[in-house]
Amino acid sequence: MSPDVPLLNDYKQDFFLKRFPQTVLGGPRLKLGFCAPPYVYVNQIILFLMPWVLGGVGTLLYQLSILKDYYTASLSGGLMLFTAFVIQFTSLYAKNKSVTVQRMLVTDILAEEDEHEFTSCAGAETVKFLIPGKKYVANIVFHSVLAGLVCALGTWYLLPDRITSLYGSTGGTAPLFVFGWITLCIGEYSLIVNTAAETATFQTQDTYEITPLMRPIYIFFFVSVDLADRFVENIPVLEQMNQILHVLFIFLPFLWALGTLPPPDALFLWAMEQILEFGLGGSSMSTHLRLLVMFIISTGTAIISYCIPSTIGVVLFMTGLGLLLSLNLSDISYREGNKSEALPSGSEKQFMWKECLLYVIVLVLALLETSLLHQFAGFSQISKSSSQDIVGYILMILLIISWILKEIQSIYIFGIFRNPFYPKDVQTLTVFLEKQSKLLKIGVVRRILLTLVSPFAMIAFLSLDSSLQELHSLSVSIGFTRAFRMVWQNTENALLETAIVSAVHLLISNSDLWWNRSLDTGIRLLLVGIVRDRLIQFISKLQFAATVLVASWTEKKQRRKTTTTLCILNIVFSPFVMVIIVFSTLLSSPLLPLFTLPVFLVGFPRPIQVWPGAVGTTACVCADTVFYSQMVPSLTAALQTAMASGSLGLLLPGSHYLGRFQDRLIWIMILERGYTYCCVNIKGLELQETSCHTAEAQRVDEVFDSAFEPEEYTKVCSLNEHFGNVLTPCTVLPVKLYSDARNVLSGIIDSHENLKEFKGDLVKVLVWILIQYCAKRPSMQENIHNCESKRETPLVILPASNTSPHTKSPEDTDSLNSETFDDWSDDNIFDDEPSIKKKEEKPQLKDFEGTNLPIPGSVDSQRVGDHSTGTVAENSLYKAVMLGYPAVDKGKQEDMACVPLMDFTCSHSHLLSLPEEWRSNLMPNSTMKELSSLFPEDWYLFVLRQLKCFHSEEKASTLLEEIAKDKVLKDFYVQTVMTCYFSLIGIDNVVPSPGHILRVFNGVLPWSGALDWLTEKTELFHLALKAFRYTLKLMVDKASLGPIEDFKELANCLDEYESDWYIGLVSDEKWKEAILQEKPCLFSLGYDPNMGVYTGRVLTLQELLIQVGKLNAEAVRGQWANLSWELLYATNDDEERYSIQAHPLLLRNLTVQAADPPLGYPIYSSKPLSIHLY
Repeated sequence: MSPDVPLLNDYKQDFFLKRFPQTVLGGPRLKLGFCAPPYVYVNQIILFLMPWVLGGVGTLLYQLSILKDYYTASLSGGLMLFTAFVIQFTSLYAKNKSVTVQRMLVTDILAEEDEHEFTSCAGAETVKFLIPGKKYVANIVFHSVLAGLVCALGTWYLLPDRITSLYGSTGGTAPLFVFGWITLCIGEYSLIVNTAAETATFQTQDTYEITPLMRPIYIFFFVSVDLADRFVENIPVLEQMNQILHVLFIFLPFLWALGTLPPPDALFLWAMEQILEFGLGGSSMSTHLRLLVMFIISTGTAIISYCIPSTIGVVLFMTGLGLLLSLNLSDISYREGNKSEALPSGSEKQFMWKECLLYVIVLVLALLETSLLHQFAGFSQISKSSSQDIVGYILMILLIISWILKEIQSIYIFGIFRNPFYPKDVQTLTVFLEKQSKLLKIGVVRRILLTLVSPFAMIAFLSLDSSLQELHSLSVSIGFTRAFRMVWQNTENALLETAIVSAVHLLISNSDLWWNRSLDTGIRLLLVGIVRDRLIQFISKLQFAATVLVASWTEKKQRRKTTTTLCILNIVFSPFVMVIIVFSTLLSSPLLPLFTLPVFLVGFPRPIQVWPGAVGTTACVCADTVFYSQMVPSLTAALQTAMASGSLGLLLPGSHYLGRFQDRLIWIMILERGYTYCCVNIKGLELQETSCHTAEAQRVDEVFDSAFEPEEYTKVCSLNEHFGNVLTPCTVLPVKLYSDARNVLSGIIDSHENLKEFKGDLVKVLVWILIQYCAKRPSMQENIHNCESKRETPLVILPASNTSPHTKSPEDTDSLNSETFDDWSDDNIFDDEPSIKKKEEKPQLKDFEGTNLPIPGSVDSQRVGDHSTGTVAENSLYKAVMLGYPAVDKGKQEDMACVPLMDFTCSHSHLLSLPEEWRSNLMPNSTMKELSSLFPEDWYLFVLRQLKCFHSEEKASTLLEEIAKDKVLKDFYVQTVMTCYFSLIGIDNVVPSPGHILRVFNGVLPWSGALDWLTEKTELFHLALKAFRYTLKLMVDKASLGPIEDFKELANCLDEYESDWYIGLVSDEKWKEAILQEKPCLFSLGYDPNMGVYTGRVLTLQELLIQVGKLNAEAVRGQWANLSWELLYATNDDEERYSIQAHPLLLRNLTVQAADPPLGYPIYSSKPLSIHLY
């Protein structure tokens, strides 16, 4: 597609040009898409300026020295409160009036969607257009009170005398007063009149009307600083801040319009995350509820530590709570509550107790070390400083060692240089695992250093600090509470921060320097932590901005007509672009490339998860979702090893990884990080590759191929050829999953020889399926047990049960729609006359299947137990049965193949007897005799003798031999097997065509006299269909692997199909169940109409290597921020829009897919998964 595709189509452009001015002004709709009366605009202007008029009254009275400043604020606030209630109740009255009196209007279908008809200046339609009103009565009161409070404090904030005294001159009073009141009017209008659509949109729907609160909240923040400056004197910093904020106050409308300031819900979550991570030493949480709970507990911990009077008590409290809060205690309790659902053995419980024992030992040792070293530091003032310096050196060494051990685990060192220690052969799993075992041993060393050695070394460094020996201040409580928590919460970052603080302390010996004089160790660690985080963000944002800018020119498919102009402007205004990047970094907000062009804005700060919904609750589920569901447990285990060894680099919340295998793309996001655990979310992207998806997936393959499959191994430290890409390869993970192979069956399914053999094999497979079914049914097993315990010979003639012998097996529950029989063409129906006659005769005979009750006109039969013993000849019985029915032609009844009412010659034959309702008498005697010649008697005897359904092996051979000699039982099988065969192959009994094979494989049987009989017996139908599918797989295997030599090989082959294969339709629910149950192999038959060939699809479960790379987190956040703005504000949902087109460097299309629905469309999204890192 051309890169010059419009960023917004014509309709969206017009919509955007109407919406944006409304956003800037806070709600007034001064640009409409239709002609409106002048009073509509005049009314909006009056409502917009109303707060200024009311505040101006109070300001005038204050300037005339009639009222004090606080009375002035109260007067303005009271007038605004009254006005707000009047406005809201006017809107409510207009709504009720329009509901009561409905005017019949002629609808103009050509009118625009937002066109309104106005009848008068104060009509109901006009009021509803100007003041939409609130959804909830509580909000009418709350927002009105809030409007009065905003007006009162705003009047006080913008008093001219206050502004003049603040700056000491009257030069800036007038502009600050005028533009400040414009800001207040914008905030009031959005609160009580009409709320504008905000560019900073977090939630897809504003259910609780939170959006109107956004602008007043920021007004309150500015006013609160001014109030603090009024009542708290002699704080120069506060006064300077107030002066800056008064100037910034007039620019609030521009910040609101650009979407820089977050809405209240996003602001609340973002602020909690920032305070929890940098002020309290925690981590972002996997759910919003966990974040709120952890924030409250962590804040309480800091407050309690400040209130403890004893220094040793404070240190022990900080150490113990720091470890406990960094553990995933909710996961441990969840596994305890659900241990019965986990592993059947006691291994899970044993592991959990070992884990708890480890934590208890670590906690006891940490408390013991802290108390001893704190006491040592208190008694040894001379050696305290030197001891801390020694520990500082140890920390530096540990940092260097752990960093080196981490870098050699990945394919690239620092993402640039190829790692010479990484295995070069990643094609063969066994070879790769053998070579990687050495790196894993090194990873174990690193794991021990980070899990046990480094935390205790850092605790020693903190315990020896002199700040903890005296009565601590608030800064000491905050700083050291964070420090003792970070030791466990994120050991790698804490080790880096502590080593830096120690190194700076050793290098800067001047005690008069601000760093040494005014800051204690805890605050130094806090500042270093903030600088570390913001520096990493700045580098990532700068790399992202450079990639967007350079790619817009170097990639021809991304070069638009405006690209040259945009590149020149970015170069000319590069300082301004750098300011935007720095400002975005300081706020920890995404850098938003507008429409993914090199036009950068500061996105509003939002939590690490980016999206407001709970993780893993939404996904665009489809047929391919099951592949990701199956592989996630194995992938989680592989991630555990990779994360613990350091192969995936530094594990930070908000990091993103991309995995690739065949046509599957796995998106991994880190949500939470703690001591020995990491919480992730795994998403699966669609497998149906579009053109954009294919282009980016191909680039992903190129990036991984250049890293893991280099053409030349001679270059030891080659460079990363795709360094500018947002994807950096890390490692490969061995994961147990399905490989998907699709083969063309031309030459196999259309071979006449194969199809001819197919007929003979079908009879054999039918025999095998039915015998196995009878041998494994539960009722048969009970009868075997009874017969073995009782050595009596029961009198068996016919089983009397008409019910199904056992419940349906899960594999035989595929649904069948009789309407699918219409798929057969006419030439398969009207083949010959006899078939039509047989169809007509069926209603006369089907009522007598399995009849055991006395029939009028027949001789009564004696009943012995549960079986009936006929005392008359079978032909007499059938003749008697026919009494009362219409006369039939002479000879018809005798020509039908009847099931003989005879005793089994073996007393145990009933154990393998077919259900009575399966015995067919629908086929003519001549046809049955012809088909009976196809029955493989030797194969039938072989299968019977191979059964292993008896508990006693000595008796089994004798019993099976007797059963095999029972001709009555054999005749039953002949009747059922050949009737099923007749139904599957068709009337003509000719060699089936490939189309016939495909239709029957899909469950669409040809018409025959026995069709209705078979389809009515659902269980038998599915067994016959399974036999047909097994026969097809057998034909494919014989053509590929060679012929079957003997019966034993054939039986082994069918046993393998039964145990290790699922053969059926991809659309069947059982196909998904087989994948989730990890059936070793699956097979399905299909047809490609484009190529005109029959295809076979084989899924094979095996352990294979998944290539994993790390994504630039800021590139993902920036593109997601643009996606949110573009879809939620600009409503640009065009499927062919520019910002969703393929981008080989940014992976734009894949990133959009990975967003949470409804903006993205991943087909799988997991719940937060806890991964243990030990």
